Amino acid sequence: MTGPIEIAGRTIGEGHKAYIIAEISGNHNQQFERAEELVRAAASAGAEAVKLQTYTPDTITIDCDNEYFRIQKGTLWEGKTLYGLYGEAYTPWEWHPRLKEIATEEGMAIFSTPFDDTAVDFLESQDVPAYKIASFEIVDIPLIRRVAQTGRPMIISTGMASLGEIELAVRTAREYGCSELALLKCTSAYPSPPSSMNLRTIRHLAAAFACPAGLSDHTLGVAVPVAAVALGAIIIEKHITLRRSDGGPDAAFSLEPEEFAAMVQAVRTAEEALGEVTYQITPDQQASRAFRRSLFVVEDIAEGQPFTPQNVRSIRPGHGLPPREYDNILGRRAATNLKRGTPLTREHIL
Repeated sequence: MTGPIEIAGRTIGEGHKAYIIAEISGNHNQQFERAEELVRAAASAGAEAVKLQTYTPDTITIDCDNEYFRIQKGTLWEGKTLYGLYGEAYTPWEWHPRLKEIATEEGMAIFSTPFDDTAVDFLESQDVPAYKIASFEIVDIPLIRRVAQTGRPMIISTGMASLGEIELAVRTAREYGCSELALLKCTSAYPSPPSSMNLRTIRHLAAAFACPAGLSDHTLGVAVPVAAVALGAIIIEKHITLRRSDGGPDAAFSLEPEEFAAMVQAVRTAEEALGEVTYQITPDQQASRAFRRSLFVVEDIAEGQPFTPQNVRSIRPGHGLPPREYDNILGRRAATNLKRGTPLTREHIL
């Protein structure tokens, strides 16, 4: 793996804690106060970055009602036109500067997903520290080229992409100036069933494209991000909402703040538990060693009397000879009188 990469002074790569991004998307429901509350809630929940999406209905599609532009069955947005959906979900561009101030106040980075060149130009004027390319845009090679030319770190989601499509996107990004690149395993279904996640792909992405890899997650709950970290993910992106019951384009597969905080805590616990390959006895286990099995005298034994299965047993605790000595001791004789409950030592054996 190459890297690491750096976003707003935070090193992201192998050997570092997973970088946790809270995706706001359209969960502000077109209310600035709600967007502000979401940014602050993300910070309180432990997110290190908050991510926006920068587009308007007119920069991402056209206002058309024919069959090509109407969402079919099988999604949360069935029956809507693309133009109508993006009109509900987009983040007004005039909010970006104030949201950046709020994120900075909260100690978080803030960046965005652009969907066309005008969005990149605007985000450049905002001096964003990085860019995210959405799964649906991984095939937009001109957009990737434009973002790469900014020279800023780029994170690309790979949902729906073939290996060849990912290779083309990565090659384009690197050829046009992106020296800090990360890839996210993503399943572009909303919500995503855990059975469709194939998290083992994360390590393959990192190895195949020599870059840090992580997860953009649309499953319900917190188990999948934790499993991803255990499998090597070094970025976790997850949607956040104030309350799913409030509705909104992405609310159904977003975490509420207390759930997001639980995810962060579970991820950090998993990272702590991963540790390293070792067979050393940890300090926490030292006290428990006393309760392993060992050889004890279980009946009074007179000096010169032989050791037998009746008067010596392998029992807890562990203050006597190790049980592996049992067969060597049977038939040998006691060097002294031994009381029941005495841990057997070599000095006791003739």
